[in-house]
Amino acid sequence: MFTPQLTAKIKESGIIAVLVVERAEDAVPLAHALLEGGVNAMELTMRTPAALDALKAITREVPEMLAGMGTILTPEQAVQVKEAGGAFGVAPGLNRRVLEKALDIGLPFAPGIATPSDIETALEYDLRVLKFFPAEPSGGLKYLQSMNAPYAHLGLQYVPLGGLNASNMQDYLDNPAIPAIGGSWLAKKDVISAQNWELITANAKEAREIAAQAGRG
Repeated sequence: MFTPQLTAKIKESGIIAVLVVERAEDAVPLAHALLEGGVNAMELTMRTPAALDALKAITREVPEMLAGMGTILTPEQAVQVKEAGGAFGVAPGLNRRVLEKALDIGLPFAPGIATPSDIETALEYDLRVLKFFPAEPSGGLKYLQSMNAPYAHLGLQYVPLGGLNASNMQDYLDNPAIPAIGGSWLAKKDVISAQNWELITANAKEAREIAAQAGRG
């Protein structure tokens, strides 16, 4: 599902900005603010009516941004993301119908996992890049390392999201099974709505500096 080239891009970035955009017109300046701070991967979430239009605007006007879509809960949404030009799709959980549709249409897709049973279901579809969610509430890095131990020889990659921030992201990125972390704190919904691009750029710069210390980028 995730090609080696796509996985390498995500690993080089080290962080994927996770965003809730309520106005499509905010999408392009938001993408530029993140890029100015050195973050070139983002996951828009399908939680607002503006999400798909925001994705289309970014893929059209900011092609240097690796833009995907999260919170894909139905097969129909997977198709919409593919048609909107999404580079990848993500879900909070593992839904076989969504997975099968993503495979069918060629949308790189990372389902959410939180248990060994989730991992083994993903392995049925030969998936190798998975979203670990919710990361910190589930037990954090220590839990992920224990859960991954029986599968470590398979080279699975996990993108953790949930409870991560500038103070704990390096611990995650120091783990070779983690190509990148999801960062929702970089551009919170109220900050985007306030169009505070300077703060978003500053948050992105801080995160990229930490990722660089972990050898990313």
